[in-house]
Amino acid sequence: MKENQPFQDSENELNQQTNEEVNEHTAEAEASQAGETASEDASEGTAAENEALDPAALKSEVERLQGLADDYQQRAIRTQADFDNFRKRTQKEKEDLAKYASTKLVTELLPVVDNFERALAAAGEGSEMESFTKGVSMIFRQLEGVLQSEGLQAMVTVGEPFNPEYHQAIMQVESDEYEEGIVVEEVQKGYMLKDKVLRPAMVKVSM
Repeated sequence: MKENQPFQDSENELNQQTNEEVNEHTAEAEASQAGETASEDASEGTAAENEALDPAALKSEVERLQGLADDYQQRAIRTQADFDNFRKRTQKEKEDLAKYASTKLVTELLPVVDNFERALAAAGEGSEMESFTKGVSMIFRQLEGVLQSEGLQAMVTVGEPFNPEYHQAIMQVESDEYEEGIVVEEVQKGYMLKDKVLRPAMVKVSM
């Protein structure tokens, strides 16, 4: 057993030396691989930096951003214009509403005015009717004043050229006094409320 001891020691020494060489080679290989990886990372970083600093790429990016800015600016301008138009339209509608708020009331009072005029026209000249006529006339003038204060005005039609915007022709008649297409008689008065036709006049027109 003692005779084999030298050989055993030599074998252990050889194994230890072999393991050290293997470990040394492994460490060198790992160091080499780590160096290559670091070199590749550095190379990629340099390439990315070069790409980021490329003038053509920078110019393209600036143009893209400028295009977006111009597009947003145009949208903002259109939005502002739409808002201004909406505000003006709303303001006009509000003004028209206030201006013609009495339209319904005045329209309903027009038949009353018509009846007043008919009553005054039918009133006699006798002394018995004189006080009645005067009273009705005063009421009519009072009502007429109220309506005029609201912007109501009677149209002047006789002798004027026929205009379908203001006149409603119910008949054509021959006339020696007027040319063709002229209003010769007013059957029912027409009225304007400020600058709007409230009721067209019923007229007879020369032919």
